[in-house]
Amino acid sequence: MNQEVKPSLEVCFSPALLHLYDTRDKIVVIIDIFRATSTITAALHNGAKCVIPVASVAECIAYGETLPNSITAGERDGKVAPGLQYGNSPLEYPTEFIKDKTLVLTTTNGTRLLHMVEGAAQILIGSFLNLTAISDYLLAQNKSVLLGCSSWKDRYNLEDSLFAGAVAERLNESFTINCDSARSARHLYRSSGGANFIEFLKDSSHYNRLSAFGLENDMIYCTTPDRHPVVPYLNGKEIIV
Repeated sequence: MNQEVKPSLEVCFSPALLHLYDTRDKIVVIIDIFRATSTITAALHNGAKCVIPVASVAECIAYGETLPNSITAGERDGKVAPGLQYGNSPLEYPTEFIKDKTLVLTTTNGTRLLHMVEGAAQILIGSFLNLTAISDYLLAQNKSVLLGCSSWKDRYNLEDSLFAGAVAERLNESFTINCDSARSARHLYRSSGGANFIEFLKDSSHYNRLSAFGLENDMIYCTTPDRHPVVPYLNGKEIIV
């Protein structure tokens, strides 16, 4: 009797390791918990027309000068980048502000990784804010998945890996996981207790880095599961839902 062949699930812990993975015809989930993918998810669920991720501040500013009803936003090293209107915080984009507007966003890590992916069947945006929606969508597609962690300037970080582990745990029965990085992410998720993620992450370098800028409320928000149950995906140059 032929056994059903399950799709594979892999985790890439850093953009610096992306070249080791074959992204062709896979669903790639971009993860940048603190804070790009959380901000994108929140803005779109709150009514943004779309998000345009760009690699550089200069490109972001250029879009803002030519694109009607747009907001230029982003950060470098956790702070609002000079020349941009707003930052990379999900709390900055409530419905009454962002509805029907285009958010042009550039960040240190997340938008950079998104532009590095080549040949994927689909590129999705993942965060704790849409954990169940993303996991359910991936289960329904029956297609191999790469969970891509944006990390911090190519260095491993806890928060992206923890989210990858949460997804891997949910998909474990329906996917083949032969990748030690995915196994490691699952172990990390289990060691967190599967709840109260912010307490688990308070010992992380990125939490400490952003806390120095008074962004604790951002991080509490970013680690709250299922606040924004949407599945953002890249469509051309735009991220939409």
